[in-house]
Order: sequence, then structure tokens, then C-alpha cells
Amino acid sequence: MASEHPTTTPPWLDRLLTRDHWLTPYRDALIRRRQAVDTLRRMVIGDKSSLKAAAGDYRYFGLKRHPDGWIFREWAPNAQAIYLVGTFNAWREDRAYALRPVADRDGAWEIRLPPDRMTHGDLFRLRLHWPGGSGDRLPAYAHRVVQDPATLIFNAQVWEPPEGYRWINEAPPPTDPILVYETHVGMAQEKEGVGTYREFADHLIPRIRDAGYNTIQLMAVQEHPYYGSFGYQVSNFFAASSRFGSPEDLKYLVDSAHGAGLRVVMDLVHSHGVSNEVEGLSRFDGTLYQYFHDGPRGLHPAWDSRCFDYAKREVLRFLLSNCRFWLEAYRFDGFRFDGITSMLYRDHGLGKAFMSYDDYFSPNVDEDALSYLTLANELVHTVDPQAVTIAEDISGLPGLALPAEEGGVGFDYRFAMGIADNWIRLTKDVADENWRPGHLWYELTNRRAHEKSISYAECHDQALVGDQTLIFRLAGAAMYHHMHRDDPDPAMDRAMALHKMIRLITLATAGHGYLTFMGNDFGHPEWIDFPREGNNWSYHYARRQWNLADHPDLKYGQLAAFDRAMLDLVKTHGVFEDPWAHLVYEHNDDQVLAFARRDLLFVFGFHPTRSLTDCEFPCLPGQYRLVLDSDDPRFGGHGRLQSGQAHFTRPDEANPVPSQGRLQLYIPSRTAQVLLKVD
Repeated sequence: MASEHPTTTPPWLDRLLTRDHWLTPYRDALIRRRQAVDTLRRMVIGDKSSLKAAAGDYRYFGLKRHPDGWIFREWAPNAQAIYLVGTFNAWREDRAYALRPVADRDGAWEIRLPPDRMTHGDLFRLRLHWPGGSGDRLPAYAHRVVQDPATLIFNAQVWEPPEGYRWINEAPPPTDPILVYETHVGMAQEKEGVGTYREFADHLIPRIRDAGYNTIQLMAVQEHPYYGSFGYQVSNFFAASSRFGSPEDLKYLVDSAHGAGLRVVMDLVHSHGVSNEVEGLSRFDGTLYQYFHDGPRGLHPAWDSRCFDYAKREVLRFLLSNCRFWLEAYRFDGFRFDGITSMLYRDHGLGKAFMSYDDYFSPNVDEDALSYLTLANELVHTVDPQAVTIAEDISGLPGLALPAEEGGVGFDYRFAMGIADNWIRLTKDVADENWRPGHLWYELTNRRAHEKSISYAECHDQALVGDQTLIFRLAGAAMYHHMHRDDPDPAMDRAMALHKMIRLITLATAGHGYLTFMGNDFGHPEWIDFPREGNNWSYHYARRQWNLADHPDLKYGQLAAFDRAMLDLVKTHGVFEDPWAHLVYEHNDDQVLAFARRDLLFVFGFHPTRSLTDCEFPCLPGQYRLVLDSDDPRFGGHGRLQSGQAHFTRPDEANPVPSQGRLQLYIPSRTAQVLLKVD
């Protein structure tokens, strides 16, 4: 048995504690957690040769076509009898379609059928019998699930088209910085309806490429019964949502993105499963505890969903196999793991403010979930060493985005979720004249230096009904009446100015990447409201109006042009090669903030009315040339600065050293300017 108080410190722990000395009091807990991961890994692997081999259940379970017919397998340890029922046997229990227990695999059932018993397109289910009851279920490893448009009933579907998809393009290599365009296939189209994978590939991928982003984050891929859940109430973990098209159509989307030089990561929901019993995994074999925790721990009180038991080998193999499946079958380039905070804490982090490192080591932490996430990252990077994993966590758990060999959980990136929350608080509750650059600087740069992070001003969360996008918080009803380029409305002018400044400062201070949600880059005017009874099942707000950005007479195109220009700027000048922005000057009364990164000087004047004609501050001596101006008329500004204007520093009399000069600038109100040091 391992000592509770080890006398030697492993090398990985030495490196971890050197990076973050606040972890020192939790030294023993960190060692115990590493041991727990090793124990869980051995348990998952079992009689398999490796973790990757143990994650191969998607090749064993479910429906498989073989030269001599069909094989179907399912894991249901509490079942007493299982039948395949479907269009091939008039949905009746038939002995010819009865499964038999697998002798050498506990809880597994199997049936082998001749090739003529099932055919491509057939619909089917499982009919399970267990002590005291029975019920229909969709196979846990179903690769294709479809909904009848008339009855709204979901069924699994035999999907073996004569010709599989033929891949054309190789995935592009990982990019630095990662510039993420968060998207949803169903609402990516302009029509009032549900978009398709092919429409997305043909129409939106070129837009994303031309906008300057290099990575697509694809939401709602895994099948989900309720469209309005945004894909986060998953029922069928191995099935690509059929409401957007066929499996071949999704492969075409990924292939097209690769051909356009874009990588594709998918939202992976392993934090919970839908409570539906026929479509989902809940009470699959008659027990509540087959995949999920029994009792209250198995129920998510806020999401009305089921919580996985991450200590159970079969559950871990199911989830790990799910990771491997999406990488191999659809060639995704990685995952954004959803709802990690909910996984990591037994109270799901609901209403909790994480104020102390004690919160990360209390009994409230679900260490089984923490171990699972470590194994998931290990597996993903084994299957595809170039794959990217992103953690969505609001708690700030230390080490989440550190490699396992450095004592971390293994994610490549973590979202800097507090930045978006801060923008919401400012725009909602604080008057413009009270915005303080010192506070902004702290919120934008408050992160662990050794963990990669992705910043964003807003994501899909703020676009949903019940919340507001930044442009709506800033402009209000003015968006409906004053978006013509010739309209000088002051409310809209303020909104556009701050919209550009907020995005640029978030990008320019980001650690290792940046994200936007589709349409927010050009200030999309409408919220997202999926069809529901309360809106008469309308798709009017479940779409994106791309024509607004394309219209030459509207201001949306100006916002889109600025977004593209700022991305081009950071890529052209290798801004992210310097992992930190360096504060140059801040003045709270004048609301001025200046910082340097690589060879660029970023200067922000947030004051709503005061323009500074001779703002002076210290910086490196030399010549500076204006290369980006949020006030440029091309971006809907007033043209108060001269494009390409050169500025020269003068000697700093108070600090007469060759490495110090003073720069004097005109800083118009509500503007951002970026200057390139040219010598």
C-alpha cells in the first residue's frame, strides 16, 4: 500500500509545485490522485493490451456487417431476455431475433443473423425484459438514429450504404494561435428551418475561412431528442444527429473543412446523459445504475439529466470508446469537453464561487471524474497525437490544461470563461465612464502562465433567449432602426465602437487562442430561440442572417471587416509568439490602457466623451506606425486618425537611458489603435 505521506517527491510533482507554489499544502493529495489515475487505467485496460485497445468497444458492440451476415451485441447485465424488433419482423418479438448471453463477457448479449434478415434503411429497436418489467430501448452503440416526422418517435436505423464515404483531404496541422469559430449546423443557414451538414459545408465553411478563423467548433453533433437543448441533452452518444443529414454528409463537412485548411473540433458531452429511457441510457436494462449513479447522485438537479458513474469499468470503456469513435470514424480533430465543472464537483458547481485552493481538494471533488478526464486526454492524444482537447471549466481547477507528465489532467487548452462573464457585468451594470482600465487589465490577464487558454468576449451562451449578446446589451432597440451606414445614431455609434474595442482587447490579451460564436463577429441582431410551444414552433430565431453582413448599405459588414482585420493583424505579426501582453500605461481617470505584445503597441481609449490630444507615456524608443484603427471609416468609425501615420518617441528626461522613450498620441474617445514599432 502506498504511504499516505511519501518521503520523496516525484519529478512531475517537483515541476508542478515549482510552477504553482499554492499547491504545496496539497502535495499528498496530488500524489494520491496520480495513483488513482494509474489504478483506474489498470482497471479499464483489464485483459486488453493497452488503453486504446480497451477503448475499442464501439467495434465490438452495436450492429456490424460481416461477409457471412450480421452481428449485433449489447451490454445489459440486468436483462433476462433481449429481442431485435423492427421493420424486418413487423416490430414483434421473434425467436429468430432473440439475443443470447455471451459466454466470456459478463453482461454482454449477442445475435448473429444471415445477410438477408436485415437491409440498409431498416428501422429497429431492442425489446428488453428484466426482473419485474420490460421496455423498448435504442441500442447504446447505435451509429444511426432517426426520428419519424409524423409520430416523432426515434428508432435506430441499419446504415450500410453500398459505398462508404471516400475521404479526399488530409487534416491540416494544429495552428498557433487557435482561432475558433463556434457553430451549430442546424441554425447556420438563413432559411427558417433546419440546416444540413452539406449546406454548412458548401456555404459556411468558405465564410469561416475568409473571416480568418482556423478552427470550427461544431455543436450538437451527438444525437439529442430535443432540438432546443443545443445538443447538450445527448441520447445516442455514437450517432451523428440525423436531423442534419446522413453520416456521409457529416464526413463531407469535415472533409470539406480540411480541404479549406480548417480543423474541426466537436462538442463532446460526457458530463451527463438525457433522462429519456427509450431513446437514452437511463434505466437501459431496468436499473438506474447501469451507466449512471443510483439515487440522488445520479440526477442532475439543474439539467434534469443523468450523471455517469466514472468508477465503473464498462462505463469508462463506453465513454473512452466514444472518444476514439469520433476521431476514427469521422476524423474530427479533437474535442471541446462540455460541462467539466459539473463533472468535477458533486454539487456540480451550482451557485458556487471558487475562492480558495481548498475548493479543489475538498470531499466535494468527484475524483473518479477527474481520473476519467485524465484517461480521456491520454487516449485522445494516443489515437491522434495532433488532436486538440479543450476544457470548459468555470472553477479554475489548477493543472487542467497541463500534460499528465507535468502533473496535469492533459487538456491542451482551457476556456478563460471569466472574461466573458466580466464583459457581461460591465456592459450590464457599470456605466461607461466608470470602466477602469486597471480592472480590465487584471480580468483579461488573470490566468496561470503555464496553462494554455482560449479567451472570448462572448459565446453561444450569451446569444440564447433569456440572455443578450454584447451588441444587444450595448445598442438595445437601436439595432432595429439605425444600422444603415448613413445613419449617425449615437446609441448605435457607441455600440459599434465598444463592440470593436471589446473584441480587439480580448484577442490582443488572450493567452493562446480566441473564440467567437457564429454571427457575433458581425453583431448579429437576433437572439437564438429554438422552435417551442411558446413561440408557436417557429424557426425565425433559429437561424443566422448572413445577408446582413453582405449588404453594402448596412453597418454589419463594417463590424465583420474589423473582426477580419484584427485576426489578420495578430497572425501577420505573430502576436501569440509572445505568450503575454506587457502593460505599458494605464490611467483610470482618462480611461486609457496601453500594452505591448511582440512588435505591436495596443492603445485603448475607453472614455465615452473625452479625446486626449497629447496623451504621453513611456515606451521603447523608436518609430511607431498606425496599422489598425477601430475609428477607420471602413469599420464604421469617424476617421479621426490618419491611416498609416508615423509617430516618433522623444527622450525620456525623467529616465535618461537609451532603452526608454516617451510617445505622445492623439487618442480619440472610444477608440482602439494598434501601432507597429518599425525600427
